[in-house]
Amino acid sequence: MRILVTGANGYLGSAVAATLCTSGHDVVGLVHRERSRVPEGIPVQPADLCDQDTLGTALREVDLVCHLAGLTRVRESFAEPLDYFAVNVAGTVTLLRAMAAAGVQRLVFASTAAIYGTPQRQPMSEDLIDDPPHPYAASKQTAESVIAAQAATGRLDATVLRLFNIAGGPDPDDTRIVSRILAVAASADSTLIVNGDGTAVRDYLHRDDAARAFDAAVTGLPRPGRHRRYNIGTGVGTSVNDLVGAAARVTGRHIPVEYRAAAPEPQRLISDSSRARAELGWSPTSSDIDTIITDAWAVHVGAATDGKSQLRPSPGCA
Repeated sequence: MRILVTGANGYLGSAVAATLCTSGHDVVGLVHRERSRVPEGIPVQPADLCDQDTLGTALREVDLVCHLAGLTRVRESFAEPLDYFAVNVAGTVTLLRAMAAAGVQRLVFASTAAIYGTPQRQPMSEDLIDDPPHPYAASKQTAESVIAAQAATGRLDATVLRLFNIAGGPDPDDTRIVSRILAVAASADSTLIVNGDGTAVRDYLHRDDAARAFDAAVTGLPRPGRHRRYNIGTGVGTSVNDLVGAAARVTGRHIPVEYRAAAPEPQRLISDSSRARAELGWSPTSSDIDTIITDAWAVHVGAATDGKSQLRPSPGCA
């Protein structure tokens, strides 16, 4: 199957492209300008997500699109909400128009579990009412609604993956908690600042397990005119203090922590991914927290040694 991966230069998109290629698919990476993180051996197609003409060129002879391109930083979305809706919503509309024009009917969309907000019921299943707490989540929810509406016309087969907290591997976002902890372990920062007492619990998913969920969704897409949503997480809760403890074990480094006043945030957010396990045949295999930390630390140390992160090779894609 020929698959176009939008956002193929991204942290997760590059892993999805590599995983699909290793599974035997003919993968093309959609990039905004030029290759930076797309694994070697995977061809790239430059295009603007908001330009239907360049998207049309990229979609020639494509059977399916894995759509991961978009803006993803929560704090930035508060400051620049219009940018988030322009890229995440209008960009998705433009992509769907281009797909319809090119006769491409199959889509797997990367969404976020943040759309659920802070429900009291844990773990969270797909039947919860949406309550997006920030512009980023709201933009992804709106993009999901657009996709559902297009699927209802009978012109689109769509699978939406609501991803939980992705970690491990070469994460370029130094604001995420695992990256921050490892920066302290590497002595780039003197102390880890934690808002609250470190007991807030989240569901952490290895990047490789998230990428395998896209591979599973490609095989398990619904028939035309339907769309299906799946939670992609482990169902296992890990606190900030647990992360710090795991990082200390893995790195052998002391990680000093400074606890500050608690910020308003939910105490516990955990996935119920039983639907994905039952219908897609997907389950996480690499998401225990020590594995996540070990993998991220290896990249962190390699980046410090080599001056840059190294993407894993893509077997069978050269």
